[in-house]
Amino acid sequence: MTTATDRLRLLEELTGTPAPRLEPGHVWLAGAGPGAPGQLTLDALAGLAQADAIVHDDLIDARVLAMAPPQAERIFAGKRGGRPSSAQEDITATLVALACQGRRVLRLKGGDPYVFGRGGEEALALAAAGIPFRVVPGLTAGLAALAHAGIPATMRGINHAVVLATGHGAADAEDGLDWSALARLGQPIVLYMALRRLEAITTALLAGGMNPATPAAAVESGTLPGQRVVVGTLESLTERVRAEGIASPAMIVIGEVVTMRERLAP
Repeated sequence: MTTATDRLRLLEELTGTPAPRLEPGHVWLAGAGPGAPGQLTLDALAGLAQADAIVHDDLIDARVLAMAPPQAERIFAGKRGGRPSSAQEDITATLVALACQGRRVLRLKGGDPYVFGRGGEEALALAAAGIPFRVVPGLTAGLAALAHAGIPATMRGINHAVVLATGHGAADAEDGLDWSALARLGQPIVLYMALRRLEAITTALLAGGMNPATPAAAVESGTLPGQRVVVGTLESLTERVRAEGIASPAMIVIGEVVTMRERLAP
């Protein structure tokens, strides 16, 4: 059985550089990518090899957790819309407590910690508590899951920008996004956590003047073996998603880049 030292040595042989060290009493806020183990960065692997406490999200693949040493404590800290979830205050308190015990702590998040992952909130809490921490970026699903589905986030001749937005808040909330303004941009919109409010969001975009025929797609379980992709239009996507039974986790993309899937889908 390989040890953490063995795993680090393999990483160092692969890269030709020393692997970063996760020290006792330190916390790494690491992104695990959109799902598949192959989307992990080498630094995230280094963290997995060294951690003796892993505080992980609901969407972390079991194959990823299996890369950690068997004796490492695995602590579930899942947050899923509409389901019982760990309170953010409890998660940050756990990170601080584990670090104060002298543990090597890996906070493992789906995607990238700083892209709708509340990594910034956790980093602020660690900084306020005087806990040394490091942020390990990860591939965000808003780009990687789309690419895996044959939809480029940017394409010369189609768009000059891309909007990453969260659909978690109600589309008509006073403190929510100005969907009419986004509708007028003429650039692709990539939505995280939008499935439950998809109908409200598409209605708001239509009301803002976006063409009902704008291509749109939903990517369920991006990069994983069970990945499914549903393609439609802004006007039809909600019904298509319902008909196909698309479930979370899923990314929504609205814009002309969706048309590229006909030529680029794996």
